[in-house]
Amino acid sequence: MTDSASMDVLRTGLRGQVIDRADPSYDAVRSLYNGMIDKRPLVIARCADVADVIAAVNYGRDNRLPIAIRCGGHNGPGLGSVNDGLMIDMSAMRGVRVDPVARTVRVDGGCTQGDVDHATHAFGLAVPAGVLSTTGIAGLTLSGGTGYLTRKYGLTSDNLLEADVVLADGSFITASREQNADLLWALRGGGGNFGVVTSFLFQAHAVSAVFAGPIVFDQAHARTIMQRYRDFLAQAPEALGIFVGLKTVLSCDPFPMEFRGKRMCLLMCCFDGTEADGRKALAPLLEQLPEPWFNWMSVMAYPALQSMFDALYPKGMQWYWRGDFVKTLSDAAIDAHLGQAAKTPTELCLMHLYPIDAAVHRVGKGDTAWNCRDATWSMVISGIDPDPAKAGAITQWTKAYWDAVHPFNLGGAYPNFMMDDEGEARLKATFGDNYDRLVVAKRKYDPTNLFRVNQNIRP
Repeated sequence: MTDSASMDVLRTGLRGQVIDRADPSYDAVRSLYNGMIDKRPLVIARCADVADVIAAVNYGRDNRLPIAIRCGGHNGPGLGSVNDGLMIDMSAMRGVRVDPVARTVRVDGGCTQGDVDHATHAFGLAVPAGVLSTTGIAGLTLSGGTGYLTRKYGLTSDNLLEADVVLADGSFITASREQNADLLWALRGGGGNFGVVTSFLFQAHAVSAVFAGPIVFDQAHARTIMQRYRDFLAQAPEALGIFVGLKTVLSCDPFPMEFRGKRMCLLMCCFDGTEADGRKALAPLLEQLPEPWFNWMSVMAYPALQSMFDALYPKGMQWYWRGDFVKTLSDAAIDAHLGQAAKTPTELCLMHLYPIDAAVHRVGKGDTAWNCRDATWSMVISGIDPDPAKAGAITQWTKAYWDAVHPFNLGGAYPNFMMDDEGEARLKATFGDNYDRLVVAKRKYDPTNLFRVNQNIRP
């Protein structure tokens, strides 16, 4: 525990702000993306630079406080905060530097995906990332990172070249292929178990305008759509990122009035190329499907696609989610999905299947900590609503849905789609043969498990 004197020492050691429970801004600063989770840290260190991070880590360790790391602040199970402990908040550390010649990007740990997209787009470049610009790049990368460019360029973590890390003893090291290569290996999918990553160096790729957008069908046709999508994906050009969703047309702009509140089957598409080539790539699939309710695909800047859905998922909503890796999508599995999707308790509840094939499969299972290189999709089931009174209903629906489809899936899941109550067996299934090697890295870089407020790998 700490006292006011030791907290004063922390204040004098930081350029950034130190916030305790008496601070008028405490409640606003401690609030989380997932409004279902309410945590009360003892102290929040809002770091301005790497020196602040070092000071905060030393303070937390020396005072025997549990430490949570908040970067972009988008963590679903609320692992960016901790009760009665220290939150190291890096959300102010948001510098991005692009090297257009080497096509690399140096990104501070507090950056969001939108920060990176904004900086890289000016140079006609992009880093493969997720599907919301508000997502923190740190948490995304450290657990893998999937999105529209994954089929062509791999996971976000596959594009990580180097990382600067503050370790549990307060030391600062760089992890790359040339130095501390075992740590780089662990950071590429192994989560926030090994230290505080203060900056990332990514490989970027030539991406500017894309042909992209949602194609929305009546969910009554979802069985046919999912079957055709399943059979089409293996032959689809890698430039085409396309995920399928079971959800509801929201009762708000910009959705057409006649479809609001109706259950839909979504094909969310992104073709990294021209409109003509994109239409050609999609034709073999769409020719087999019924007419959609609406097709909003158009040519747009890549950052516009990345931020398309931000306004629909603001901070503070109630969230409960579960995930799985999916290798095959049988007709029986599709029927199980449709049975549960027909019971959504609120309009925002959803299921998405994100493809993790193509480029992801060209990386060996042991080449990075991310082990599931033979899955075809990463599934997420999300119970979502702004009303706290509906937290129980969306949680029960998510769990029932997962229970119904999990027997058709693999044992593990994308860590960012897991809650914090799923247990060590799920992590072992997620990392497979790589789990023991991650334990070795944990023992080397964080032997006392100082960084344990995460999907924890115990030393």
